[in-house]
Amino acid sequence: MYHYLESGLTNIWLRNGYVEEQTPYGKAIAIDDLPGLHQTIALALVEKAGKLEGSEIRFLRTEMELSQPSLATLVGVTAQSIALWEKDKSGITGPAERLLRLIVKGHFNGNATIRRAIDVMNTLDSVRRQGRLIFEEDGKKWSRAA
Repeated sequence: MYHYLESGLTNIWLRNGYVEEQTPYGKAIAIDDLPGLHQTIALALVEKAGKLEGSEIRFLRTEMELSQPSLATLVGVTAQSIALWEKDKSGITGPAERLLRLIVKGHFNGNATIRRAIDVMNTLDSVRRQGRLIFEEDGKKWSRAA
């Protein structure tokens, strides 16, 4: 069995689905269908009993490709709250945790509404990083450029 610490989680073990190889730099691991594995881990985390730990919240957020501010917007808290949750410095509240689990489940199960909300947050992150909004006109009307 392989202890999959690269996930950022300490409790993930792989029974199979990986290959160990020796390289000039030491042992290397190749994992079959890494996106599928991460999706399966994410869904298992949101269905597990008990409170989500900080490393689990971070894993879920990064698997959805969300920044801390974007996840904060979706859940209705501050980005500082997300940072504290991920560091296990403050507990995630019951309603926020339930909403996070719902968002993750919807994201990975293909819920179009949740997927669109996440896409909007990711687009907003990109615009925030650029610091500018770009528009284009197609001869008939103006629209924001992708």
